[in-house]
Amino acid sequence: MSQAQPPLTVACPQCRRKVEWRTDNPYRPFCSERCKLLDLGAWAEESHRIAGEPALDETNIDEWLARADRGD
Repeated sequence: MSQAQPPLTVACPQCRRKVEWRTDNPYRPFCSERCKLLDLGAWAEESHRIAGEPALDETNIDEWLARADRGD
């Protein structure tokens, strides 16, 4: 006899409210459409960022490649 496991519960990334991780929740891992849109807005205005090196500025790529070829 197997018992069904309770659904996984996670904290909404926006408001920290507990949410069941279920396939019928179209907003998961968020608790609501509001929290999902608030998070998306934060990414769009660049309030959220992924840590790391700055992106390569490709405007000078030809110069950098020429330097690499010369061994500068």
